[in-house]
Amino acid sequence: MSKFSTIALAFVFAAGAAGIAIADDKPTDDEVAKIKAAIEQFGCSGGTYEKESEGTGVYEAEDVKCKAGQYDFRLDKDFKVFAITVD
Repeated sequence: MSKFSTIALAFVFAAGAAGIAIADDKPTDDEVAKIKAAIEQFGCSGGTYEKESEGTGVYEAEDVKCKAGQYDFRLDKDFKVFAITVD
């Protein structure tokens, strides 16, 4: 194996390991209620809810069902939606 291949393989392994180490937290019942209220303003419901563990204060609602399809929502620390993406 060449030196370049060894370095590239090490980088890929480290990047993968770092991605595994970062996990999102489960929001509290109060936070879930606020997330649900925010997405209901868009006529949507359901999904799974997470709170980013990196300390950013960002919440995620994934696989949310809306009339036009299924979406992922990102909310700031004040539960204001700042991003909606097609799932």
